[in-house]
Amino acid sequence: MKKVVLAFLLLSILLVTCSCGGNTTKKQSDLSDLQSIQSAANSSLSSSSEISSSTVSSQSAVSSKQQSSSENAAADANATVNNVKSENKNIKYINGILIVNKTYGLPKDYNPGVDPTALSAAKKMFADAAKEGLDLYISSSFRSYSRQNTLYNNYAAQDGKAAADRYSARPGYSEHQTGLAFDLNSVDSSFENTKECAWVAKNCYKYGFIIRYPKGKESITGYMYEPWHIRYLGVDNAKMIYNSGKTIEEYFNITSSYAN
Repeated sequence: MKKVVLAFLLLSILLVTCSCGGNTTKKQSDLSDLQSIQSAANSSLSSSSEISSSTVSSQSAVSSKQQSSSENAAADANATVNNVKSENKNIKYINGILIVNKTYGLPKDYNPGVDPTALSAAKKMFADAAKEGLDLYISSSFRSYSRQNTLYNNYAAQDGKAAADRYSARPGYSEHQTGLAFDLNSVDSSFENTKECAWVAKNCYKYGFIIRYPKGKESITGYMYEPWHIRYLGVDNAKMIYNSGKTIEEYFNITSSYAN
């Protein structure tokens, strides 16, 4: 840019000089010098134009590269989301409720541990029951796929598969694997005749729980009556199920039976 300004200054000076007169030879010499200066100026302008064009091209290339990188990042993010959905596509939810029974199972690597919200609700329920002189506690909570596999196989070896299926879930089909189910106190029929059992049946929905396997519903739930087994759904959902007098299977019109 400085060369261009200098060239035009020199051009102006020569024009002034020519207008003041001089011999023909001098004018011809000045004219020759003027043509040289004009050529130099044009060359400077051309170079400036090439530099500007090169700068624009470089900026365009950088912009294109940045756009390409952004598009690739977005594609990677979408792929990650799709993979997560793909991994969890076999998990059954209805109205936000995780469904696990003999029809709907969980993958081997589903391993959330005890749900902290459910545990907090249980502790509050135990504290309120204690105010009435009752003693409630958790005997069994989260179980991994591997742990359930060991338990079920032991029961099947002991009582036979048909009998075991009435009171123990096959691996991958246990509510305990969700981290949302708890067995309370004595995990046997003796619990049924306690004050704690009656209190839990009447009040657990207030804390977000339901008795998951009620009496007289084995043909529907697939499991014998287990008054000690409670399942956390959240207060609103638990109240909804409790007031209906139905099991989860009945309420949502779903089955609970193994494929084989």
